[in-house]
Amino acid sequence: MATGHTITTSPAGRHIEISLNGVKLAESDQAVRLQETGIQDRYYLPLQDVRTEYLRPTGTRTTCPFKGEASYWSVDLDGEVYPDLVWSYADPIPAAADIAGLVCFYAEHVDQKVS
Repeated sequence: MATGHTITTSPAGRHIEISLNGVKLAESDQAVRLQETGIQDRYYLPLQDVRTEYLRPTGTRTTCPFKGEASYWSVDLDGEVYPDLVWSYADPIPAAADIAGLVCFYAEHVDQKVS
């Protein structure tokens, strides 16, 4: 792990709504907030709070030395596909265990409301 690089997880304690092009993709009061050095805060949501009918698994996999291996989904809105917009760590490294099985959306590419 890089010197000074930290990961902190905690219950978000906030209401999170994710939408894209006016379609609500997720809504949760049970999100986990992940704070990581050099990266904007991310909100990981339980899968039951996500409208999975819009998700399509992809073959994309990435490895983060601070969280582990992530798998990805695209979002399909009536045939318009937004590739690799959602990811999850099914079995993260121990430092990120609180996000296991939760999903995260690229906040830069969706409308994310935190209240």
